[in-house]
Amino acid sequence: MDLTSLLQSPIGQQIIGSATQQLGINQSQAQTAVGAAIPVLLAALNKNAQSGDAEGIVNALNKHDGSILDNLAGFLNQGNAQQEGLGILGHVLGNKQENIANQIGKESGLNTEQVLKILAIVAPIVMGFLGKQKQQNNLDSNGIAGLLGGLVGGSNPASGGINLGGFEKLLDQDGDGKLGASDVMGLLGGFFKK
Repeated sequence: MDLTSLLQSPIGQQIIGSATQQLGINQSQAQTAVGAAIPVLLAALNKNAQSGDAEGIVNALNKHDGSILDNLAGFLNQGNAQQEGLGILGHVLGNKQENIANQIGKESGLNTEQVLKILAIVAPIVMGFLGKQKQQNNLDSNGIAGLLGGLVGGSNPASGGINLGGFEKLLDQDGDGKLGASDVMGLLGGFFKK
């Protein structure tokens, strides 16, 4: 299953439905926040990988084999799901969590605490997706860095990237037909600029 299928499938609807139910927000707000949370997490992971932490990401993905996608309802309903997500956010976003949550909040109309909860729901799912890709394609640290670069920098299936299909169009903030850094910048108001 690719990322497009994940978001458009019943699994994607489960994520949005769970966020709606757990936080008491409307579906549109949940969809906007989840739709922003995924590329933000991928961009942060990519930035970490390009900054020399690809091996650390590979080690983390050894714990996230994608099985979460096989029983998403169970994950979303378990009590420690939020705690696991917060742990991942601490590693991936560090002390930038609140700033990122504020930016997504501006896009979605949610407050920072609500966005942090959505990020905590989405983080283990993103890691599960990446872990499944790692396992299926036997990726090492270079492979993971390449996968993340392809997801964030525009996908070209011919060069081994993952085709994001409709999700790519949804995230294409600058209308150039590619999911690139400028699109993530658009979502974050330039937060990731150096």
